[in-house]
Amino acid sequence: MHGLQPRQIRLLTDRFIANLKAMGNKRITHSMKSILLFSSLLVVTILCGCHKNLAGEKPLLVGMDLSYPPFETIDATGNPSGVSVALAQALGESLHRPVKIENIPFTGLIPSLLTGKIDLIISSMTDTKEREKTIAFSDPYLTIGLAVLAGKKLKLAGINDLDRSGCIIAVRQGTTGQVWAQSHLKSAQILVLDKESSAVLEVIQGKAHGFLYDQMSVWKNHQEHPQETVALLEPLQRESWAIGLRPGDAVLRDQVNGFIKSYRESGGFDRLGDTYLKEQKEAFAKAGIPFYF
Repeated sequence: MHGLQPRQIRLLTDRFIANLKAMGNKRITHSMKSILLFSSLLVVTILCGCHKNLAGEKPLLVGMDLSYPPFETIDATGNPSGVSVALAQALGESLHRPVKIENIPFTGLIPSLLTGKIDLIISSMTDTKEREKTIAFSDPYLTIGLAVLAGKKLKLAGINDLDRSGCIIAVRQGTTGQVWAQSHLKSAQILVLDKESSAVLEVIQGKAHGFLYDQMSVWKNHQEHPQETVALLEPLQRESWAIGLRPGDAVLRDQVNGFIKSYRESGGFDRLGDTYLKEQKEAFAKAGIPFYF
């Protein structure tokens, strides 16, 4: 929206004067005309100032690790894309704030939040008791299970076969897969890697028996490598994803929770699933596995 030009202001003022004359006020002096012109300028200035304030609303800084498609990724044009990006944009619209996505490695998200570099985290982050000691979480927006991508070169009979001597289990650093493995696997070797792709490669090449990750990613990676992998989708545990916030941001947390509730009621999460996860939804329905949102 552009400001009015002087000529437009004069036209509006003259039209206002003409209307006054039509109402029977014949004595419009030059002085009164100047006052009306000044008043018009003042009104326009106030309106433009209000517009400027709205347009310059403080951006909502959202941290996410853009290496986890289809939830957080970068599209062919180099822009952030995926389920979490669409969710962040919808949240920004709800709060009437422009959204700026900050691409941060997963292990750096919580430190970035606590130091004020970002306002919140939307990055497929599980709400855990351990994380709750450091940050606050919104109401959950997605429920998913921790599963296993097993390799065909190194036989893994099932999830009960994970914890045995000589078994190598890959996990991604900073994830609940790593936490679960360190808590439950006493005999197996735990291989900690910083990228999902690296862990998948270990399984494909037969260097690891399995990779602990969420059900959706396990299914997706198996679809991409059906000859080398097996998807063990029976959940080791159920997990809830939520939006991470600073503990003291109670107002923002209430706003986020209100958005999640209304977004779910309006079918927003269903639309996200149909847009980004249609194949997964159909496959899980056929297998009788509960879907996420």
